[in-house]
Amino acid sequence: MVDRTLNFILEGKRFKSLASGRTDAMVSAEETAIELFLYEPIKDQKAFLKLFNTNLPQDIRALEITEVDAKFNIINNPKVKEYIYLFAFGDKFHPFCAPILTTILDDLDVEIMKKGAKLFEGEHYLKTYCYKPSNNGIYTREILTCEIVENTIYTANFFPKKSYLLRVRGKGFMRNQIRLMMGTLIDLGKGKLTLEDIKTSLEPDNTIKMEYIAPASGLILKSLKFD
Repeated sequence: MVDRTLNFILEGKRFKSLASGRTDAMVSAEETAIELFLYEPIKDQKAFLKLFNTNLPQDIRALEITEVDAKFNIINNPKVKEYIYLFAFGDKFHPFCAPILTTILDDLDVEIMKKGAKLFEGEHYLKTYCYKPSNNGIYTREILTCEIVENTIYTANFFPKKSYLLRVRGKGFMRNQIRLMMGTLIDLGKGKLTLEDIKTSLEPDNTIKMEYIAPASGLILKSLKFD
């Protein structure tokens, strides 16, 4: 839809767009970035941004436009992404919650889940948390922040009285990585796994396989910042 809108407002002029990454279907994004390559300069960026937003679909909004030099590469330039996974448990909540909040019907031990989340912080071997990993991938990666806290960011009159979020910050994530981490923490909260299981899963060349991928609908790309 973005390329279709660009083609319309640029009136068929040549361009190329490149996104900073992809998200799974049903994953929301509050911030992401697109690099736009043009053969002719934009004379009025403010007017271009307004025209772009006017023609984008209702669920997409451009926040700002910044000119970069030819050395900038949206894929390779260092950046930090922050993801949030929103969840509640113990009941079946209002159906309007479904697009952005995952409901776990079982009771969860949130306190042990908080301890489990902290185990992911730092540099670890994360092959266990990559969907269908190859044998030649780079699986030693650093997670800057990983914590579970009570949700005070997203509110609505149909939300449960109490909900929680997993906040994860890092420079790069693998396919389904955060959803596998969240699935592991849910299993920890249910008593199916222990803190020791998570510690072992982060050791180099372990053969543990975490199979529960948490639903996509609870995952939100909260922010993306370039260094």
